[in-house]
Amino acid sequence: MRLLPRVRDRWLLKRIPPGPSMRLDQRRIFIMPTPVGMTFLLALLLMLIAAINYQNSLAYALTFLLGSVYMVAILHTWRNLAGLTLQAGGSQAVFLDEQARLQVRLESRGRLYQAVALGWPSSGLQTVDVPAGGTCEIELSLPTERRGWLRPGRLRVESRFPLGILVAWSWVDLQLAALVYPRPIAGTLPETDGSAEQEREGTRASGAGIDDYQGLKPWQPGDSRRRLNWKAYSRGQGLLVKDFTALLGQEPLLDLEALDGDIEARLSLLCHWVVELSARQQPFALRVDESVIGPDIGVDHRNRCLRELAVFGLEREGSR
Repeated sequence: MRLLPRVRDRWLLKRIPPGPSMRLDQRRIFIMPTPVGMTFLLALLLMLIAAINYQNSLAYALTFLLGSVYMVAILHTWRNLAGLTLQAGGSQAVFLDEQARLQVRLESRGRLYQAVALGWPSSGLQTVDVPAGGTCEIELSLPTERRGWLRPGRLRVESRFPLGILVAWSWVDLQLAALVYPRPIAGTLPETDGSAEQEREGTRASGAGIDDYQGLKPWQPGDSRRRLNWKAYSRGQGLLVKDFTALLGQEPLLDLEALDGDIEARLSLLCHWVVELSARQQPFALRVDESVIGPDIGVDHRNRCLRELAVFGLEREGSR
């Protein structure tokens, strides 16, 4: 039973190689009758038998007319995908059990494409129209079942336009991927102080924090809006934020090895505290195995820590 999918995947890999952008042509589009189309063909066959049996000229004319419509529908159904370009868009990281959202851009370099459906059969297809000479972005969602990189694989794109008696489709691999963080689970951390270790390693005495006011600095993406200096902004000095420092050694150290329980529970607990401390604008450090991230603060630090928790133990498994 598993042999046929493997043979199909190898054949598709050779005929439609993966890539971030794909233009559909005659080698990458397949077409077959739908159930309605099969019924239509059966009706044509019965009409032809009746015409031959009764030697009725009107029956012959109607049969051949409907047969011509069927042949023209083949061309138009195939043409509604031919030349369409699909490009991989961005994706946002999500937490486990949330819906991962992946963006796909459809581009037309000429004519209008109508009722183009794309997605994965397991989660349903979405239908869009692509304007002539324009682009259309669609956001596809998938359930997340495990942390790490979600790579859904080949995407199905199909069209049943204009009559619905035929379906033209293709399987394209745009190398879509979304990062899935562990599920945050609230809990209490054991008392862990990294000050002694930092003093032994001779780290610098201060860093970004919330203890001592140091002055003003230009606003950067990720800075808290609570620290904006509106008086300076009203004087025309631009967006400035209040700069604070904290003595290193006072920040919480989130240590994976200091926790008890299975690995997923520990990662979920650390994930919760990374989100919580980041929301408080509290500097912290994260230690996973032999790597230590921080102490630091901000959106970049938060995302780096969450990514480390998401891919922990998975990159090595994937490289085997």
